[in-house]
Amino acid sequence: MHYTSQDIKAMNRVNRIKVINSVTGIKSANLIGTVSNTGETNVAVFSSIVHLGSNPALLGFILRPTAEIPRHTYSNINENGCYTINHVHPGFTDKAHYTSAKFDKKISEFDRCGLSEEYIADFKAPFVRESQFKMGMQFKEAINIKLNGTILVIGEIEHLIIPETAFVNDDIDLEQTNSVGISGLNSYYELKKIARYPYARVTEAPDF
Repeated sequence: MHYTSQDIKAMNRVNRIKVINSVTGIKSANLIGTVSNTGETNVAVFSSIVHLGSNPALLGFILRPTAEIPRHTYSNINENGCYTINHVHPGFTDKAHYTSAKFDKKISEFDRCGLSEEYIADFKAPFVRESQFKMGMQFKEAINIKLNGTILVIGEIEHLIIPETAFVNDDIDLEQTNSVGISGLNSYYELKKIARYPYARVTEAPDF
């Protein structure tokens, strides 16, 4: 099938969302945990988290437009400047998925979706206890994307919590962590490692 930009624009809204959310392939599935200054916790599933740099250790994620629908994740981050990123594993994909429902701010998705809050010393935002791979983030910058009203939220990793078994040959083996991925709006995938190659150097490139 071949779709032009006109074809894409002509799709009904739901079909267009499903298709365009799938074209980038499988993305990491993460739960972002936050808390308001009045103690109301929030957790929501995101598939837009990206690596932005290693020194400092920066990650970004995309928030949809906030003008029409309140984004509790963003308002909580603005209030206290910290949040957590937690990998999703096969045992709770259903619970993670339903955190995307538009619950009232006074309803914690932790409670409503059967997930557990976990805290570490001197860090305000809640982690997801069920996740074994998680990060405590300090908010650094928000960049407004004028083309569609979305926001790129940038944070620095302050805490990195990973199981020791995930380190294989000085790499993180995501298959060992049972982290899952998302395609589109509602399809979840397990990850399987298929190969590992050395750092790519011109002088060592094989003759294919």
